[in-house]
Amino acid sequence: MATAKKAPAKKAPAPKAAPAKKVAAKKAVPAKKVAPAKKAAPAKKVAAKKAAPAKKVAAKKVAPAKKVAAKKAPAKKRTPNAAFMKPLTLSPALAAVVGDKPLPRTEIVSKLWVYIKAKGLQDKVNKRMINADDKLKAVFGKAQVSMFEMAGLIGKHIVK
Repeated sequence: MATAKKAPAKKAPAPKAAPAKKVAAKKAVPAKKVAPAKKAAPAKKVAAKKAAPAKKVAAKKVAPAKKVAAKKAPAKKRTPNAAFMKPLTLSPALAAVVGDKPLPRTEIVSKLWVYIKAKGLQDKVNKRMINADDKLKAVFGKAQVSMFEMAGLIGKHIVK
């Protein structure tokens, strides 16, 4: 950057010669206008800087219009996958916790969470861990299970 500042200093004699030509062409340019000519270069930079944000503003106005058009296109209501909604029969151990009738996998997990919350079986310190009572020990096979393990352990008790 230091070299960039020295380069305009070397070019300073050249602009003095250029205004002399302008004076000869216009014949009525006072010497005071030479100093504002040097300031004109930064003014161009300012104008360039102001022009760039104007382009960004224009781009921002265009982008939301595209997003609005994209939001209007998928107006269809999502239909759930039939495989998730298929009622599955449960093992006797899982039926003791959730209920006897066949349920989809999503309902089985949500009813298990209702049971866990009602009995207060979530660990107080680490909420990700579930402390199993007697009915859940039959399903999980362990005294404490992670909530991420739970879905895999439930799969063993579902008859397809």
